[in-house]
Amino acid sequence: MRLKSLPTVIILSLVLTAAACSNGRGDGRIHASGHIEATEVRLAATVGGRLLDAPLREGDPVHAGEVVARLDTTDARLELARAHAEAEVADARLRLLLKGTRLEDLDRAEQRLAQAQAELDAATRDYHRLEGLARKGTATAKARDDAGTRRDVAKRQVLALRAELAKLTAGPRREEIDIARAQRAAARAVVAEVQQRITDATVFAPRDGVITTRVAEPGEVLPPGAPIAVLTDLAHPWLNVYVDEPSLSRIHLGDIVEVRVDGQSKTFRGRVSFVSPVAEFTPKNVQTPEERAKLVFKVKVALDNPNGVFKPGMPADAYFSAHERSGR
Repeated sequence: MRLKSLPTVIILSLVLTAAACSNGRGDGRIHASGHIEATEVRLAATVGGRLLDAPLREGDPVHAGEVVARLDTTDARLELARAHAEAEVADARLRLLLKGTRLEDLDRAEQRLAQAQAELDAATRDYHRLEGLARKGTATAKARDDAGTRRDVAKRQVLALRAELAKLTAGPRREEIDIARAQRAAARAVVAEVQQRITDATVFAPRDGVITTRVAEPGEVLPPGAPIAVLTDLAHPWLNVYVDEPSLSRIHLGDIVEVRVDGQSKTFRGRVSFVSPVAEFTPKNVQTPEERAKLVFKVKVALDNPNGVFKPGMPADAYFSAHERSGR
C-alpha cells in the first residue's frame, strides 16, 4: 500500500508547483506585463489665426505658465479699437440721458411758448373784433372766418409747445435710460470678447512637462482648436498591467510594486494607484493568444521618473508582493 501511494504524492507535488507558477512566480509574487503611459496634453489655441511663434522644439522641457505659441492678433486689435469707440459712444449717450434736459433747451422752449401764446392772444382779439363788426355789417363774413382760422392755428401751436416744454421738463423716460444702459453693457461685452480673443492667441503650458510632438510650424494659418504641440508629463508616468481575478484579491491600493524594464539591470519601485472594479478582456498586446480570452482587471502602478528612464510606450514588468505594503 505504501509503494502505491508514492506516485500519488509526486503527482500532487507537481500540481501544486504548477499552480504556483501560474500566478507568475514560484516565490508567491504576481507577475504582470504592460506598457508605460504618461499624461499627454494637446496644446491648442481656442482662436484661429496665423502662427507667429512656437519657440519650443521636440524634447524641450517646459514649465507651467511658459509661452509655447503665439498667434497673430493684428485683425483682433483693429476690431478692439472699433469696439472701444462704440463703447465710448454708448457710454456718452447714457451720461447724456442721465443729466436730463439742458437749461438752455428749457429756456428756448419757454420763449417759443411765450411767443406762440402772444400770437394766440392777438389772433383771438382780432377774431372777436371782426365778429362784432360782422354783426354790424361793417366787416365781411370771410374776414371773420379767416381770423377764426388764424386763432385756431395759434391755439394748436400753443398746445404743441406746451407738450414739448413738459417733455423737456420731465427729462428722459426710465425706459430710455434702461435701453441706453443695455446698449452700453453690450458694447462693453464686445470689448471684453475681443480682448479675450487677443489673450487666447497666446498659448501657455498648463503644467510642467516635455514637448514630445510639434504639430504646427510658424507661418501656418490654423483654425480654432487646431493642435500646435503635445506636452507630456514624463515626471509622473504609470504602468498599466492586467491581472486575473484570482490574483486580484492580493493586490491593494498603495501596495509597493517592483518594476523592471528592458535594458536596465536595476529594479524600480512603484505604487498601486488604481485597481479597476470592472473586468475586461486582456489587451492583445499584453498576453499570449491563449490568454487573450481571459477576463482580467486593469491595475495602474504610479512611478517616479527623476532620471527620465520611463517613456510612454515602453514595455515593463511588474512584480506584486502581498506582503509588502506602502506605509509599513
